Amino acid sequence: MTRALLRTNFNSSRLIRFLADLSIEGGAESQHSQQAFAERLGQWLGVADAITLHAAHSAGAANVQAVRQSGASAAVEVEFARIRTALANSITKSCSPNAFDARITWPMPKSGAGNDAKEVNEAKELVVAYEPYHRFYLAHQREMDASLRPLRAKLRAALAKASPALRQLAALDAALDQILSEREGKLLATVPVLLEKRFAQLLEAHRQTLLQKPVDTRQADDPAAWMLPGGWLAGFCKDLQGVLLAELDVRLQPAVGLIEAFSNEANEANEPNE
Repeated sequence: MTRALLRTNFNSSRLIRFLADLSIEGGAESQHSQQAFAERLGQWLGVADAITLHAAHSAGAANVQAVRQSGASAAVEVEFARIRTALANSITKSCSPNAFDARITWPMPKSGAGNDAKEVNEAKELVVAYEPYHRFYLAHQREMDASLRPLRAKLRAALAKASPALRQLAALDAALDQILSEREGKLLATVPVLLEKRFAQLLEAHRQTLLQKPVDTRQADDPAAWMLPGGWLAGFCKDLQGVLLAELDVRLQPAVGLIEAFSNEANEANEPNE
C-alpha cells in the first residue's frame, strides 16, 4: 500500500499546475499574482519536503532497532486511506447539484439572479455573486483541516512509539508543523481569491455570449440552466472541484511522508539478517 502513497514533487505540485491551467485572464497584474502564489507555495512546500526527507534518510541510516509495530504501521495506513477517501468523496459529492444529502452543499443560483440590469463587470456585483462559492470553498478547507491535523498527530504518536529514529522524526514534524502552519493557512487562503477571478471570467464570457445573439432571438438569462452540461456555472463547479482535490493532495503530503518513513523502517526491521 505504501507504494500507492508515493510523494509528488512539491515544486511541480498538482495544485500549482491546476491553477496555472485555468489560464485566468486579467493582464500582467493577474499573471504576476499567480506566479507569486506559485513561487511562495513552492518555496514553502520545498522547505518542508527537504527537512522531512533529510530526517527520513537519517532515520534509515541509523541502526534500525527491531520494530514490532508492523501492525501499527498497517493501521495508520488504513486510517490515512479512510480519511483521504472520505475527504475526496465529500468534495466530489458536494460539487454535484443533485447531492442534497451532502454535508456541504453546492450553492445553487437563485431564481431571477440572471436578470439583473447592472453591468456584469461591476466589481461589487461580482463579489456578491461569488460570495456563496467562497464560503463553500472555505467550508471544505475547514473540513480538511479538522480531519488532517488529528490524523497527523496520531501518526506522530505512532512513530514516537516505534523507534528512537522515528521518535526524532515525529518531533521534527511537530516542530515543522508549528513553524509553518500559519504560513500554510495564509497561502491556501489565497486559492479561493484566485478562483474568484475565474468565476468572473466565466460569468462575463457567458453574458457576452448572450449579448451577441440577435435582439429578436435573445432570451432572458435562465439561472436554472447554468448548472446544466455546458453551462458556465457547471464549468466553474468542475474547476473548483479540481482545485479542491489538488489542495487535498498538498495537505496530505506531510502525512504521506510520515507513513513512508514508518513503513520503510518496519520493512527494514523485518528483513532477515544475512
